[in-house]
Amino acid sequence: MTEALDLNGQIALVTGASRGIGYFLAKELAAAGAHVVAVARTTGGLEELDDDIKSAGGQATLVPLDLTDMAGIDRLGGAIYERWGKLDVLVANAGILGVISPLGHVEAKVFERVMAINVTSTWRLIRAVDPLLRAAEAGRAVVLSSGAAHSARAFWGPYAASKAAVEALVRSWAHETENLPLRINAANPGATRTAMRAQAMPGEDPNTLPHPFEVAAKIARLASRSVTETGAIFDVPQNKFLHYQMPQ
Repeated sequence: MTEALDLNGQIALVTGASRGIGYFLAKELAAAGAHVVAVARTTGGLEELDDDIKSAGGQATLVPLDLTDMAGIDRLGGAIYERWGKLDVLVANAGILGVISPLGHVEAKVFERVMAINVTSTWRLIRAVDPLLRAAEAGRAVVLSSGAAHSARAFWGPYAASKAAVEALVRSWAHETENLPLRINAANPGATRTAMRAQAMPGEDPNTLPHPFEVAAKIARLASRSVTETGAIFDVPQNKFLHYQMPQ
């Protein structure tokens, strides 16, 4: 994945696009020529993103949407179909940390919100755009995961469980579509200088971490038609794909 990313004429949907990695992913995809459909709850952040994209000569459509609005996700899929009839790139980036706490101390409403945003809305998004990605010449889907899905470190239970579930969705979806041009992968950004990381690690010096634009530049490459892997996880810190054992 060393050639210049060319997404001219393509439609790319990015969730969690108002800040952090999602913000810079949207900018990267727009800079490569894609028309970016930017989804987030925060209207101000979306408007700032729109200004940045347009000032660089790109195009974006802003969608203020809380991803707990499952019917809203369905409507989004319908609106993309009505306007473009396809979707070339999906980047499911939105997610929340919840709390860092012993499992026995996590409130039910906190656990349920983590699962609703990180897992259920991701599935709902997949369901909404699967036919649109299949309609594209060579659809690409990227779902953000985390090393927590594998480390399952103490006190990170809800978040770790949600990201493990997300990776299972990615793998199943990839196996279902492996004979199509559609390629579907997860991405582990690693420790990044974001608000979520600061919430999880309040004593950490953010200047020791990569900036979100550095991480986004690497993840954006997964939208390239040159990507042949599917059902894998792209590990940003190692800058390589990690492959799961295929089912027998």
